[in-house]
Amino acid sequence: MQALDGIKILDFTHVQSGPTCTQLLAWFGADVIKVERPGVGDATRGQLRDIPKVDSLYFTMLNHNKRSITLNSKSEKGKKILTKLIAECDVMVENFAPGALDRMGFSWEKIQEINSRMIYASIKGFGPGPYEDCKVYENVAQCAGGAASTTGIFGGVPIVTGAQIGDSGTGLHLALGIVTALYHREKTGCGQRVTTAMQDGVLNLCRVKLRDQQRLDTGPLREYSQFSEGIEFGNATPRAGNDSGGGQPGRILKCKGWEQDPDAYTYFITQAAAWKNICDVIGKPEWKDDPDWATPETRLPKLNEMFGAIEAWTISKTKFEVMEICNPLNIPVGPILSMKELAEEPSLRATGTIVEVNHPQRGTYLSVGCPIKLSDSPVSVERSPLLGEHTEQILREVVGLDDDQITEARDAGAV
Repeated sequence: MQALDGIKILDFTHVQSGPTCTQLLAWFGADVIKVERPGVGDATRGQLRDIPKVDSLYFTMLNHNKRSITLNSKSEKGKKILTKLIAECDVMVENFAPGALDRMGFSWEKIQEINSRMIYASIKGFGPGPYEDCKVYENVAQCAGGAASTTGIFGGVPIVTGAQIGDSGTGLHLALGIVTALYHREKTGCGQRVTTAMQDGVLNLCRVKLRDQQRLDTGPLREYSQFSEGIEFGNATPRAGNDSGGGQPGRILKCKGWEQDPDAYTYFITQAAAWKNICDVIGKPEWKDDPDWATPETRLPKLNEMFGAIEAWTISKTKFEVMEICNPLNIPVGPILSMKELAEEPSLRATGTIVEVNHPQRGTYLSVGCPIKLSDSPVSVERSPLLGEHTEQILREVVGLDDDQITEARDAGAV
């Protein structure tokens, strides 16, 4: 049995943030009914296509384990079908532009009238405030949430990260909110609204930078390379390149083959507890007891010299050799793994973190599987639905229409 068996999710989401949330719930057994416009569907079905007239990888990788129904919710018959779906479902999730559902006649108050147990979950770009009516996309969220201003090389332009912390990160936050609201409903019998703003989600993931903003009030951030280079700090948390955010100095260093391989690098952290082992490994045993190097405080002004000595060692080893040597000595390191290396990693296939999925139109493709593992609720990743593939099935099973009524709904352009 899966953890969310019996829970019905009415999925009005599109693109990435909302589908990330509902896919996670679908992986755990919820019946996710994806509502799409007839003849059009989720915009990502056609975005970044690699095969003509076939659902894109963008869509397929965000909509596993769901059922698709097409519905014209602006038509009168479509509104009646939607009303029945709201009455029968447990959760409604949307990431429309602000006010879109209200204009369709389905405000939160109206939804409560239809189903007082309904959990109505929304993703917005911003929370209440001066920008609450603005639309937000991934990189906008990263910029407005503090990620871009603190990412990049000191003195350079702000940089957005390749990790989709705005869209997928906010979807993960919303999924937790929905599960929490479901648990609350078990005790109270009442539904509630769940809202997550993308700006809020990004800021939550940038909390260590907000920590550093407050630390600036009492002096420079000594573990930043900027301090060791004698560069004065401003009044806001600066961009810190590849410095560690955890208080232990760390950097990305070259490894053997870096001239040809853009990913032949390792991340190396000079954790205080491992310092003596680091000195032995890099051929600097005299630094272990040298008062100019023996303590973290004495090393902070000399980070460039320290990491230069470490890189002189790492550059003679492959990134995997660095890990094999350092890991048994409790020296924190990590290879820079490319997407190609991750896609081919057997251990990730074995745990279901990377999965192969068969699709009736595109054949076999790779996707990310569920990152959360439950011992008694295993996840099986199923392909994404074709547009409207389950329309008749849902109309029968959930809405309760018979064949004649389904035909009538089709003739009226409702589905």
